[in-house]
Amino acid sequence: MVRGRISRLSVRDVRFPTSLGGHGSDAMHTDPDYSAAYVVIETDAEDGIKGCGITFTLGKGTEVVVCAVNALAHHVLNKDLKDIVGDFRGFYRQLTSDGQLRWIGPEKGVVHLATAAVLNAVWDLWAKQEGKPVWKLLVDMDPRTLVSCIDFRYITDVLTEEDALEILQKGQVGKKEREKQMLTQGYPAYTTSCAWLGYSDDTLKQLCAQALKDGWTRFKVKVGADLQDDMRRCQIIRDMIGPEKTLSLFLQMMDANQRWDVPEAVEWMSKLAKFKPLWIEEPTSPDDILGHATISRALVPFGIGIATGEQCHNRVIFKQLLQAKALQFLQIDSCRLGSVNENLSVLLMAKKFEIPVCPHAGGVGLCELVQHLIIFDYISVSASLENRVCEYVDHLHEHFKYPVMIQQASYMPPKDPGYSTEMKEESVKKHQYPDGEVWKKLLPAQEN
Repeated sequence: MVRGRISRLSVRDVRFPTSLGGHGSDAMHTDPDYSAAYVVIETDAEDGIKGCGITFTLGKGTEVVVCAVNALAHHVLNKDLKDIVGDFRGFYRQLTSDGQLRWIGPEKGVVHLATAAVLNAVWDLWAKQEGKPVWKLLVDMDPRTLVSCIDFRYITDVLTEEDALEILQKGQVGKKEREKQMLTQGYPAYTTSCAWLGYSDDTLKQLCAQALKDGWTRFKVKVGADLQDDMRRCQIIRDMIGPEKTLSLFLQMMDANQRWDVPEAVEWMSKLAKFKPLWIEEPTSPDDILGHATISRALVPFGIGIATGEQCHNRVIFKQLLQAKALQFLQIDSCRLGSVNENLSVLLMAKKFEIPVCPHAGGVGLCELVQHLIIFDYISVSASLENRVCEYVDHLHEHFKYPVMIQQASYMPPKDPGYSTEMKEESVKKHQYPDGEVWKKLLPAQEN
């Protein structure tokens, strides 16, 4: 039963010095320190259950997101959780329509990242109180209740409430069987951990060899900084896999992280086409819908699809990408969009357009979060695994109380109540910026 009035909201700046090892490095983000604005909400309920939420950042700027969370806090404090989830659409719109804060959005940028962190904490609290993981909370939810969580403003020309309800009602057929399948087999994943752009060739070889040994068959390679370097690194992985194996089963994805102009993307990928990637991810600016559409058309003869979404501001951008036929693989992000609420609308639009959802993950806690969304998507929305796979990055899971479980290169559905967002307090204290133990040691050394 949902209970309690929200009595406290705290937010901390948590950073991990991943740049020291080149982890997470790509063509545009060469020195990322994986970080998070970590939100905890408490209620006056006697059970003492706390809701934990995060939004992912890359180091500098996390303090700005923390400020935005604090600016939103008054919308949450002293509200009954029952009232929030009883009118979740209204609460979502209240957060995203603050008459002053929306001026620095609206529904994008820092203020939307902060909104996601707050809402992620609310979903974690709700699921914990119900004694279910978020994916199960969603799967068990009546279709009309699910629809009531979504703000359809700006997308009714593509998806109405009636459309959403029809999709979810159709998804009821075979739902129990798909849930059983997920619990036994898990959701298929691919790994990005082997081929960060900042890794040496030796590191790439070592990590790829270990991944193959661990059963991984789907890999993503970071590209875009230097063509000859890209060719060499892709060839290294191809040689390691072996010529006797079908390349399409292994080296499937490439990611340029927004590095190229439109003509440059087409030219570059025509050179990398011999490696037969399933997709090129973020080939250009995430805001350039028509540019993505142009690249998409140009790469059809090469059999290369377009994947994008991890830096799409909101449901409106996704709507336009779908309308423009600008992508073949849609990548939701659990913290870039407005939490579960907005991601639900995008999952439903993807279903209507029959575009597979292949979520972005990695960072700090993104794998923990997005597993819930994609498992729900399969069970209740898409009902298909064709051309669908979820990203996995093997970094920083040890800092979470309920880390992801990977078996045979698949996400196994979490069983603990909540959104898997709760971090270990010891890790938070140690990595809090700038006063945590880790940063007290590193900052003086960096200044010197």
